[in-house]
Amino acid sequence: MDIDIGINKKDRAKIADGLSRLLADSYTLYLTTHNFHWNVTGPMFNALHTMFETQYNELALAVDEIAERIRALGFPAPGTYKEFQKLTSMSEPDGVPNAQEMIRQLVLGQEAVIKTARSIAPLAEKASDEPTLDLLTQRMQVHEKTAWMLRSLLEG
Repeated sequence: MDIDIGINKKDRAKIADGLSRLLADSYTLYLTTHNFHWNVTGPMFNALHTMFETQYNELALAVDEIAERIRALGFPAPGTYKEFQKLTSMSEPDGVPNAQEMIRQLVLGQEAVIKTARSIAPLAEKASDEPTLDLLTQRMQVHEKTAWMLRSLLEG
């Protein structure tokens, strides 16, 4: 059945493509954050272990929302590591960095997701796709706040 939501198929495809990149970045950040949760050590262990758990749980919900928006636009959501590797703007960490480096890498990851989300907003705005704009705004708010909190741990 054809989709008739007031956004033409070409625009929906462009938006879904952007959201697929956002999904790949978000999933890569989820995996990195979960990895760091498992492997963090040092004097800040308890605080970071708990903080990273909160962050990866939030990302687990976010990837579902992003994928469901792609589906609502009428396109398949990427869902494999192979697809995510092609689509993500992020790279995975090598080995197990120390806690400070984990924090630094997570800041970069948060910022990468923000930039990807921001790059999709003009497409959604042009197509009057308010649900996608709302999703992007929510994602940017969460990631900007998380990046700020992580950056604060590096100061001092």
